[in-house]
Amino acid sequence: MIKNIVVFGSTGSIGKTLLSLIKNNKIIRIKLLTCDKNINLLLKQAKLFNVRNLIITNKSKFKKAQNSKEFKLFNIYNDFSNLEKILKNKVDYVMNSIVGFDGLKPTLEIIRYTRFLAIANKESIICGWSLIKKKILQHNVKIIPVDSEHYSIKSLINYSSNSNNKEIDQIILTASGGPLYNTSIRKFNKISISDATNHPNWKMGKKISIDSATLVNKVFEVIEAQRLFDVDIKNIHIKIHSKSYVHSIIKFKNGLIKICAHKPNMIIPIAGSLDIFFDKFHFPNKINFKILNNLKLKDPNKNKFIALNILKNYKNYCSLYDTALVSCNDTLVTLFLLKKIKFNQISINLNKILKSKKIVKLKDKVPQNYDEVKKIHDYVRLKTINLCIE
Repeated sequence: MIKNIVVFGSTGSIGKTLLSLIKNNKIIRIKLLTCDKNINLLLKQAKLFNVRNLIITNKSKFKKAQNSKEFKLFNIYNDFSNLEKILKNKVDYVMNSIVGFDGLKPTLEIIRYTRFLAIANKESIICGWSLIKKKILQHNVKIIPVDSEHYSIKSLINYSSNSNNKEIDQIILTASGGPLYNTSIRKFNKISISDATNHPNWKMGKKISIDSATLVNKVFEVIEAQRLFDVDIKNIHIKIHSKSYVHSIIKFKNGLIKICAHKPNMIIPIAGSLDIFFDKFHFPNKINFKILNNLKLKDPNKNKFIALNILKNYKNYCSLYDTALVSCNDTLVTLFLLKKIKFNQISINLNKILKSKKIVKLKDKVPQNYDEVKKIHDYVRLKTINLCIE
């Protein structure tokens, strides 16, 4: 039986890995591919998989595609408001791997058009979980987390259900420490873009690589785990594990401890998200006992990676403060990539913005709709730019 799927962010690392896994499969039909700027790769993917519908969110790239003879055979759109035209019936599966706050609106838009939503956009879950949860219940959609840590947690508990697991006592999320773990904090003001994106274990895009270097990515993952699994955030901990082989450890209330390990790549979580309509993928990897015998799990240095202090007294529910966190960090990373600020200013200014009185008050405000979230996003983005440029 043919399965219809959609891939948001098909030209990024997650999207490319997903397409490589299904390249020779006969039961998959891709109804829609999307990208921001990489229209050349998008065109190749569309031809290879015979995809008729494309969304290109970057306006200049969209106009370029409109004027290109090669795109004449395809239906191309500039935003996600056209989903009703594209998807006449529910699809079986959607992968959302759009990076940053930009992934939230597509997440909310696509829910009513799919049965399963595989989500690699942690920012959506953080700043819009209350909105997402309401919609997935309304449209009977199952969420499949694709971050390696959250996929591993899901695989250790009740994988077949969206229900929360009340038997979890503690969750341990591992962190490699990123490319700067052994770099002195005194050198953080001299870190280049290539230094910050040179991850020792993972091949990722620039934004998430920098988040890994600041350990903001791990802050996001703790909040994401709380939202997805409804565990008190005080019971979710971070341990440094330089090899990135173990992805999560769960201690249950009955004393049982489970550990999930696999090679540091996204193939297994992405393949696992496709298990809903495939037989299990087979990866003949041997167990790496050398790593397992030398885990040497350590507590992260919060004096060095100061962004981790954001988690102190963090709330167990989604609020507009989550939007402020995501938006401020997105903006700071962009400014660093544009060489407008130094690397150490990412975490310093992130903490400064989040401690301001107006932002702290957002902890008591649960988002009611996307427009409210977007308004805070725009406000925090401007506030962050003004702080850095003044």
